[in-house]
Amino acid sequence: MIQEISTYTANPAFRNAVLARAAECGPNRLAAHGFHRRDDHISTSYVERSNLSLRMHLRRFTRLTNAFSKKLDNLKAAVALYVAWYNFCRVHQALRVTPAMEAGITDHIWSIAELIGAT
Repeated sequence: MIQEISTYTANPAFRNAVLARAAECGPNRLAAHGFHRRDDHISTSYVERSNLSLRMHLRRFTRLTNAFSKKLDNLKAAVALYVAWYNFCRVHQALRVTPAMEAGITDHIWSIAELIGAT
């Protein structure tokens, strides 16, 4: 982790802030929430597939077209809305339910109106 961060920035304040945040989200905090690391599920293919889905659904990430975000706040809002839709409204083929339902966060598939009303 330290090697990755130092490759991208020489700013020690930024590096320390990132390391402190990583320590906050360490295995003890995750275990307290019921998440346990499974080494057999560690794979870059999961991250790559997630990135592909994001790029395919949000055209803002493919190239500079008329769909790009001129302001960072607009980009953040678009990504937040996509992530909420992906987890609460979209039924996944492999799960046959939404990820939120699979995780026990909700008991039904949310409509777009319900998603917008929840904010």
